[in-house]
Amino acid sequence: MDAFIERRRERVAAAWGLSDEIVLIGAGEPIGIPGGADQTYPFIAHAEYFWLTGRETPGAILAYDPASGWVDFVPPVTEAERVWEGREDVEGTPLPELAGWLAARRGRRVSALGVPPAGLRFDGPRSEELRTALTHARRPKDEAEIALLRRANAASVRAYAALPGLIRPGVTERAIQVELEAEFYRAGGDRTAYGTIVASGPNAAVLHFAPTARAVRPGDVVLVDAGPEIGRYASDVTRTYRAPGGDDGFFRDLYAVTLALQERAVARCTKGAEWRDVHLGAALDIAAGLAGLGLLRGSAEGLVERDAHALFFPHGLGHLVGLGVRDASGFLPGRVPSTRPGLSRLRTDLPLEPGYCITVEPGIYFIRALLGNPAHRERYRDAVDWSRVDGLMDFGGIRIEDNVLVTEGAPEVLTAAIPKTLESALLA
Repeated sequence: MDAFIERRRERVAAAWGLSDEIVLIGAGEPIGIPGGADQTYPFIAHAEYFWLTGRETPGAILAYDPASGWVDFVPPVTEAERVWEGREDVEGTPLPELAGWLAARRGRRVSALGVPPAGLRFDGPRSEELRTALTHARRPKDEAEIALLRRANAASVRAYAALPGLIRPGVTERAIQVELEAEFYRAGGDRTAYGTIVASGPNAAVLHFAPTARAVRPGDVVLVDAGPEIGRYASDVTRTYRAPGGDDGFFRDLYAVTLALQERAVARCTKGAEWRDVHLGAALDIAAGLAGLGLLRGSAEGLVERDAHALFFPHGLGHLVGLGVRDASGFLPGRVPSTRPGLSRLRTDLPLEPGYCITVEPGIYFIRALLGNPAHRERYRDAVDWSRVDGLMDFGGIRIEDNVLVTEGAPEVLTAAIPKTLESALLA
């Protein structure tokens, strides 16, 4: 067994502290495409199973008994699978022996994680408790995981280097997406880590925008949020550019605000820092920046207290990234999501620890659904210069995102080699 896998299992067993109950962790089965006959979506094992095995084995189950340890149950490979998919045998205990393994432990409490085996009776609430402990144990990345994160981000560096030459008036969002993703694969990527975002002009105000046939126009904002996976580990990067043409004055001002606050937020990602505090620090910077540009009125503290900044920054500052794009994000055990508009979208709320890899991605947007809402306009009638805002409804938005590794000392920016200066964002 790989030494890293062995240590992960030891870490989880210590976190669980079980004495008599048993745990099954299922990899899952291929999911059929509706109406696609025998076609399935590409198989990806459940993250909980993959982290403890390092394998993509459909139908496999990892079993744990604190008295006897771990057993990898793997299904037999059929002739059809060998013929059509080239699948080979995987080392482990034949899956049919799982029934006997369970029978020998009849009467003991059973928990199930990953994708529970069909027909298994297990303790649901207890399973969620163990899942919470497993998720927390997975947050600090080990050396093997960090190595994969470095490779994925190196692929992003190579791909993003091509963007300035791709973005120009007349080129469609879709064409930019195609070329960027091709660069991911050329740089060793296995797949895209999530749906690529290429959003031009007003589309840049849509937080998760799918690229379209819209062509970039002179002076457009072009927001690109994309990254590859390598060995299941993800890179998640955003850069925002301005296509040549027209007056770039407001873009310059807003980009400078966004970049400065993003860099301050990155610097705050140190051991023991509460992520909620890092987020609120960015919110204060956004409120102060927008007030400085004359779009908001009042003190930064007062505006954040009223959640006025959330009209322009309606999402959390970032999330953990690793085995998947939002790997092991969530809340410290015992914490619950806030209902405040400025905090309700936080995907992460916990103190940062060495080994955590987190995205830092503040953004400032002009979103019609928020800024055109009559209730918001009434509530913030004295806090927003609505006449100026109305003139910016087609601007879109600016987001800058890096992947940051928390260390014992200063944070390490894994995506530092992707330019984000104002000069790099202004395309000639």
